[in-house]
Amino acid sequence: MNIEIRTDKNIPNSDRLITYVRAELNEEFQRHSERITHFSVHLSDENGDKGGSDDIKCMIEARPAGLKPVVVNHRGHNVDTAIHGAIDRLKRSLEHLFEKKENPRSTQPAFADADAGDQLDDE
Repeated sequence: MNIEIRTDKNIPNSDRLITYVRAELNEEFQRHSERITHFSVHLSDENGDKGGSDDIKCMIEARPAGLKPVVVNHRGHNVDTAIHGAIDRLKRSLEHLFEKKENPRSTQPAFADADAGDQLDDE
């Protein structure tokens, strides 16, 4: 599982941040590690030095093997809140995607045959 982390000019890209994001992604998606080939994490501060509420944005793109990429966004008041919010959204999206792939609803439900009911009454 390849993990790429990028930040804008307002958020310093340190070894500590990279280690933290990788650890959080590995912990949350450990059970899906064979299904996901790549994560791309983008952190940005939309207001820069001005501050403000929910101005830190985290965008995570996950690439499941054999499927289209899944992209989620989350805004928070700090980097930690933005990362965890995006991870939670991504986790729900990927679990929904994997569930749909494993259990497609394309099969028609089996209906009781009217003739079979008559046979039971005759016995």
